[in-house]
Amino acid sequence: MDEIRLRRAYDAPDGGYRVLVDRLWPRGVSRADLELDEWARDVAPSTELRAWFDHRAQRYTEFRDRYIGELEHGPATDAVEQLLQTVRSHDDVVLVYATRDPEHNNALVLRDFLEEHR
Repeated sequence: MDEIRLRRAYDAPDGGYRVLVDRLWPRGVSRADLELDEWARDVAPSTELRAWFDHRAQRYTEFRDRYIGELEHGPATDAVEQLLQTVRSHDDVVLVYATRDPEHNNALVLRDFLEEHR
């Protein structure tokens, strides 16, 4: 079964095709420890959107809408299509993210978007 899982960059890797989906490298984590297959920084929210959201849970719904707009119509459309190809060609894809909040982050939005557009 094809699966898109989420995993924090600070948690031990647990298999799958691992894709970092943050624009910035996670602080304090070495490249070797992260065990990535790919870094898809271009599918991450724009710097402006990331700064506006500022990990504030009360802004999450609007952040989600704006981020989906960027994924569909922004400069990242080619990178999104490339990531969709990756998802289609691997049984177990892990979207790696750094934020502490597991319920309000870009990886959740991206996973839902990829699932919808598979």
